[in-house]
Amino acid sequence: MKRVAENERENEAARLNYMYRQSVVVEEVEPRGGRFRETREVIFSPAGERSERVAAKPFHGLQRLILTPQDFEDIRHIQPLMLTPEMLPRYSVRFRGEETVDGVECWVLEITPRQLFAGFRMFDGMAWVDKRDLMVVRIHGQAAPPVRTAKSENLFPRFTTIRRKVDGRHWFPELTYADDVLPFRTGALRMRLEIRYAEYKRFGAESRITFEPAKP
Repeated sequence: MKRVAENERENEAARLNYMYRQSVVVEEVEPRGGRFRETREVIFSPAGERSERVAAKPFHGLQRLILTPQDFEDIRHIQPLMLTPEMLPRYSVRFRGEETVDGVECWVLEITPRQLFAGFRMFDGMAWVDKRDLMVVRIHGQAAPPVRTAKSENLFPRFTTIRRKVDGRHWFPELTYADDVLPFRTGALRMRLEIRYAEYKRFGAESRITFEPAKP
């Protein structure tokens, strides 16, 4: 697992040098269910400063779900999780066998938090590691812990994130999807989540950065 974590660190460092577009859709699956949609771009200034910008005006139409800071933190850090050596001590990792996914022969690992803390987001689930490259190609699990108080609940769906090889070496997130029922005290709610990562392009001296106004 140490070698896998070192490759994850390399993967994360490489991704920090890429521009890309991230589109998020959250849907309530019920009659007259609402929807949230947002598209952001990770860009670089001519001086090489990395930042995010809104690429299209967000649409807020959810009826029952309320997206919280934890939800947006999960979108940025848990759904595209990379298990670097710095994070590894926070988790227990167990070997669960072998499996072929999307034509790639993989080791299957179970990854569970050693301890959960309020206000600290963690991943709880499985990872599929390419046997040849020792790179994570897929994860499936859930952000943890759920947040419950006497007056409110913040529950999180089980999701799958699929990565693809972008430069012959590194595996970056391509798609996250979830279709889950959240058991709220006020009644169960089925929801769907889709996050698409597209247009990966490495920033460098040859890159040309253009700034366009956000689309309405």
